[in-house]
Amino acid sequence: MTGTSFDLDPLMMAEAWRKAGRDVAVATVIETWGSAPRPAGSHLVIDGDGNFEGSVSGGCVEGAVIAEALDVIAEGKAKMLEFGVADETAWRVGLSCGGRIRVYVERLD
Repeated sequence: MTGTSFDLDPLMMAEAWRKAGRDVAVATVIETWGSAPRPAGSHLVIDGDGNFEGSVSGGCVEGAVIAEALDVIAEGKAKMLEFGVADETAWRVGLSCGGRIRVYVERLD
């Protein structure tokens, strides 16, 4: 975490970061199936230095989303990510609970 207040809405933080001239990506949970730690509509905002606020899942999934968000910031091209037990990466990124999530990551301009 960046050391900011946990009470701040991640989207408000994204707006503040953009106003401060920082490159920002927003990750949004758009769909969940089965057991998922965060509901659809949850947000994680990431800046170009890897600082982040909010949550889309937890554990290693967030680390994977942050890494993808840094690519989105660099390339400017949005990505759709999916994590779940059917995916060979599920055990690596920590969604072995039987759920699946789909996360859309986009750069804010």
